[in-house]
Amino acid sequence: MIKHKQKQQNCPCDDSGFTIIESLVAIIVVAILLVAIAPAIVMSTATRVQARRVELATRAAKTYIDGVRTGVIPAPQQINPVLDPPSTTLNRNLVNTPSDYLIYTKMPVPTSASDPDLYCFTKDAIITVGVCANQDKLLGFYIQARRIVQSTTASDGYRLGIRVYRADVDFSKPLTASTSTTKNTQRTFTNGIGDRQSPLIEMTTDIASTNTSFKALCQRLGVATNKACE
Repeated sequence: MIKHKQKQQNCPCDDSGFTIIESLVAIIVVAILLVAIAPAIVMSTATRVQARRVELATRAAKTYIDGVRTGVIPAPQQINPVLDPPSTTLNRNLVNTPSDYLIYTKMPVPTSASDPDLYCFTKDAIITVGVCANQDKLLGFYIQARRIVQSTTASDGYRLGIRVYRADVDFSKPLTASTSTTKNTQRTFTNGIGDRQSPLIEMTTDIASTNTSFKALCQRLGVATNKACE
């Protein structure tokens, strides 16, 4: 009887998993990708935070304006010297001399946290006079406000100038503000913590009273060249 010898089948061996070199290559590739996209992630996050900060600063300014209009917050101190009314010899209009009635030259930047025209807006939406101590860097703000008035009338309303600075502003360094030729408010697009020394927003609004008339508005805002308010 002939016995057949069974042939042993050789199964092709397929190594499973990654080798050390392949793993190192994968780690290097992932590291390169992370390095490439990290700046974009940081910039996107910083921009979102800054945009949120500007939005909250706008709300803080509007809250202050509402408080002044309703009488809950006393009117801020007026500029010095006050404006003279426009006349045939004193030209003041929106186009030629905006610094006369806006805040560019009549409202100097704060020099310390104890300036009398500074208010603290807390994270709880409470507005107080004085220093913003231990306030949230995102939710706390300094509000600078002044009345821009003209010299012939005292009870017909006024122009209210407002700047909003971050609560973490450094008063040991110079603060900045917009001028008649340069806009120096903070940008919503940033790749870092932003410029703490510049205002988040600047705005003006008119606070009317029962005695406010068109002539009163004309005297504050100005008229066409060589014209007087009538």
